[in-house]
Amino acid sequence: MFLFGKTFLTKATCLAAPALALAAALALSGCVDPLTGQPAGTPGAAAEGPPLPKPEDNVYVAKSDGTYTVPALPVEEIPEPYRRQVVQYTTDQAPGTIIIDPNQKVLYYVMGKNKALRYGIAVGKAGFQWSGEAIVAEKKTWPTWTPPKEMIERKPELSKWENGQPGGPSNPLGARAIYLTSNGVDYGYRIHGTPEWKSIGRNASSGCIRMINQDVMDLYERIKGGEKVIVLTAAGEMPNGLSIPKPPAVKKKPVPAPVAAPVAPPPLVVLPPPTIAGGPGTGLPVPAAVVAPAVAPVVAPTPAPAVAPAEPEPACAVPLVDGVCPQG
Repeated sequence: MFLFGKTFLTKATCLAAPALALAAALALSGCVDPLTGQPAGTPGAAAEGPPLPKPEDNVYVAKSDGTYTVPALPVEEIPEPYRRQVVQYTTDQAPGTIIIDPNQKVLYYVMGKNKALRYGIAVGKAGFQWSGEAIVAEKKTWPTWTPPKEMIERKPELSKWENGQPGGPSNPLGARAIYLTSNGVDYGYRIHGTPEWKSIGRNASSGCIRMINQDVMDLYERIKGGEKVIVLTAAGEMPNGLSIPKPPAVKKKPVPAPVAAPVAPPPLVVLPPPTIAGGPGTGLPVPAAVVAPAVAPVVAPTPAPAVAPAEPEPACAVPLVDGVCPQG
């Protein structure tokens, strides 16, 4: 036993003092994770990142990253369960793990000590839902979006972006994209932002996980790459392997029937008059139906006989009596 000032210290206390002093120094220097109690950067410690939100904080104010400014959102229009917040969450997964619950439309970033940072999300529509494990393979700011061929077939108007839509406020991938792979295969699934923030809490995507832009920017700063991502089943249960839906069949537009060329009418065939039983030379009477009605013959008028012109009378030798030449 040693006397130090007015405090009695045992030998065990003295041996533990350096370790306690080191822990205190680390705590004072901010190197100890407040949720796990372990030095930051050690396995099992939550990754460093932005300050954790407090209940009274409005985390949906405008945010600029030097390239673009994400506009502020009316926080009162975002349902409380979908706002970024620290919650109690019991899991045996290591801190830094991302757990996605499609049933509740939330994403958990495990912090340790039965706590997690929860974000609201939008998930795949019917026919696009998937479950299983993946890892964070890559992350990008203001990523280019290239619609897959299957999507262009469903929505031909997207063909203008077949070579990629540049990143920006109107890009469907939003401010950040976190690329996922399963067993080294990229199935096209992403955790990304969206300008359609009102879709949060719904089944709205083609399998990707949508987040409010301010939220995906926050998550982006917390992850380093290689984190495990678990997508629960539609019932909210742990997945049993990877379940990827088959691409939905594309409805083909009906092909219009070819227009037939106009058909020329058949040539006119003149048939001989039908043979009628009966009539002269057959010994049979002529059928009444074919007896032509009697027609009076047309007789040409007889021309009047030609009259020889009268010879002129000789001149009277005496004066005429009542216009007549007296005889003798």
